[in-house]
Amino acid sequence: LPLPARAAGWVPSSSMAGIVERYLRLGLAAGRHIDGFVDAYYGPPVLARAAAAGPPVPPSELLAEARSLLAGLDAGEALGAVEAAGEPSGEGGEEPASRRRWLRGQLVGVLTTLRILAGEEVAYADEVEACYGVRPSRFPEERFAAAQGALEEAVPGTGPLAERLVAWREAQAIPPDRLEAVISSLAEDLRARTDRLFGLPAGERIEVELVTGKPWSGFNYYLGNLTSRIAVNVDLPVLSTSIAHLVAHEAYPGHHTEHSRKEVGLVRARRYHEESLFLVGTPQCLLAEGLADLGLEVVVGRRPERFVAEHLRPLGLAYDPDVVAVIAEASEALAGVRANAAFRLHEDKAPPEVVVDEVARQALLAPARAEKTVAFLTDPTWRAYTSCYVEGLPLCRGYVGGDPSRFARLVSDQLLPMDLVA
Repeated sequence: LPLPARAAGWVPSSSMAGIVERYLRLGLAAGRHIDGFVDAYYGPPVLARAAAAGPPVPPSELLAEARSLLAGLDAGEALGAVEAAGEPSGEGGEEPASRRRWLRGQLVGVLTTLRILAGEEVAYADEVEACYGVRPSRFPEERFAAAQGALEEAVPGTGPLAERLVAWREAQAIPPDRLEAVISSLAEDLRARTDRLFGLPAGERIEVELVTGKPWSGFNYYLGNLTSRIAVNVDLPVLSTSIAHLVAHEAYPGHHTEHSRKEVGLVRARRYHEESLFLVGTPQCLLAEGLADLGLEVVVGRRPERFVAEHLRPLGLAYDPDVVAVIAEASEALAGVRANAAFRLHEDKAPPEVVVDEVARQALLAPARAEKTVAFLTDPTWRAYTSCYVEGLPLCRGYVGGDPSRFARLVSDQLLPMDLVA
C-alpha cells in the first residue's frame, strides 16, 4: 500500500534542519492531534502552513522524532538557523548552555505528551513531573480544615459556613453591563504600573472579548506582533473578588507582558525562535502561570483589595476591601483542593461526580463552580495543568521574594523551574 501523503514541511529525524527548526515543526505537528496543545505560535508562517497541510503525522512518527531530537540535543547537534524565517539566525556567537537546558526541558515535556498520545500509560505524578518540571504531591486535608476555621470567623452572616461563603461570593458578581468597564479600568492602571516597573515594548496592545463554553475563567491568546486577545469566560458570573487577579494574570504584568517582552528581547533581538512557540505540557507553562498568578501582588502589593476598591466604587459596585482581604487570605490555602482533586481523578480513578462533591465541600464552592473545576481537570489537554497554578505560584513567589528585578527576569529570560530553587 502507498504511504499516506505527508505535509510538505514535515522534517523527519534524517533532516539537516537544526534542532530549533525541528522543534518548531514537531510542536506544530503535534498540535494537529491535541486541541489547545499549541497555546501560541508567531514564528515563520511557512512552518505553520506546512504543519496544517495534508493528513496529521502519525503519533508514532512524532514520538520517534521527539526521541531523535532529544538525543541530538544531548549529543551537541547544532541548534541551527530557522531558515524559513528569511533572516539571519543571530547564533554566530557562543551558545549559552542555559538555552540548551531550556530546550531539553521543553523536549522532555513534548516527548511525554507524545508518549501518552501514542497510547503509553504514564502515571499522573510522573506525567506532571516530566511535563512541568515539578513533582506534585497531595495536600493534607488538615490544611483545608484550618483554612475553613479561619473562614468561619471571617465570612459575614449566620448559618453553615459553606452556605454563607457561597452566598457572599455570589453577591460579589459584577453586573454584565459593567464588566467591560471594570476590565478596561483595571487594565489601564495595571498597564501603567507594569510599564513603570519593567518597561513594555512600544506598540504592545491587548484586545478583550467575552466568551462562553470554555473550561477556564480567562485565557490569553497571544497573536504575535506584540498583541494579545484576552478572553473572559462568562459562563458563570464574574466576581469582583477575582477580576483584578484575572486582568493582571492574563495581561499586565502576566501573560501578555511575558509574551511581548520575550518576543522583543529573545525572538527579535537574539533570534531564539523556539520562544515563538508556546506549548502546553512543558515547563514554560508552569513558570508562565506562576508568574502570572504572582503579578498582581508584585505591581500593587501583597494585599491588593484597596486598589481594587478604587476601580469598583466609581462604577457603583459595592466592595468591602477589609472583608475581602481576610477571606482571600484564608482561602488561599484551599488552592490545594484542586491538586488533590486531580489525584483523586487520575490516580484513585474516583468518579467525576464524587470529586465534584468533594471539591464543593472542601473548597466551599457552589456546585456549578465545583463542576467547572472538575471539567478543567478532566479535559484531555488540561488534566495535569492545575499543577502549574498550585506549584507555580509558591515557586515564583519564593524566587522573587519581593524583588521586582527577579520578576523582570521571569518575564524576560529563558528559565526552568529548577533555576528558581538553585
